Amino acid sequence: MLGPLVVGGFCCSADELPNLIGLGVRDSKLLSPAQRDAVYGRLAAVGKRWSIAIPPRTIDRYVGRGGLNELELETFARLVIQLRPDVAYVDACDTNAARFGQRLAAIAGSGTRVVSRHKADRDFPVVGAASIVAKVRRDGALARLRAAAVETLGSGYPSDAETRSCVERHARDGGQIPSWMRASWATVQRVKRARPARTLEIYVP
Repeated sequence: MLGPLVVGGFCCSADELPNLIGLGVRDSKLLSPAQRDAVYGRLAAVGKRWSIAIPPRTIDRYVGRGGLNELELETFARLVIQLRPDVAYVDACDTNAARFGQRLAAIAGSGTRVVSRHKADRDFPVVGAASIVAKVRRDGALARLRAAAVETLGSGYPSDAETRSCVERHARDGGQIPSWMRASWATVQRVKRARPARTLEIYVP
């Protein structure tokens, strides 16, 4: 609910692919923060770590017109264009993984072959490496946000009671939602709708 959406990429030579498991690469969700940080550091020796952070206001603009998948597709394409791999393995952001891959290849161009799968971060170590890059840099962005804030933010995720309390403080008072909060997120919208109704009565003698 808080902070940027971070899309991560990792680019290495085909010769390095068999070595990624030995470096400790897994789907980032299966690693502790300390393990992710350690693997993230080791990845620099075998390839290029890359990421794009999308601020909440941009997320809100796309979600407002039902285009979150479109935003992710465009961001994936930016990574492919910047890194120019021969083959891009991607975790599909569409119910139809093949369609996502075809659209990505068309936007990115450059002759890159796209392999698009659901749960690719679990099945392909190179995508697992990209997921680690994204998670470490997202955690870093939240840490900087917490350091600059004058209130408790928590982790930024809906499962966190501190984060939910932070959202409630802003979304329920009728004030301006801060730029670091994803106003379009369903969990934020539910808090806004839960605001008690207020009435105004005017008496004219």
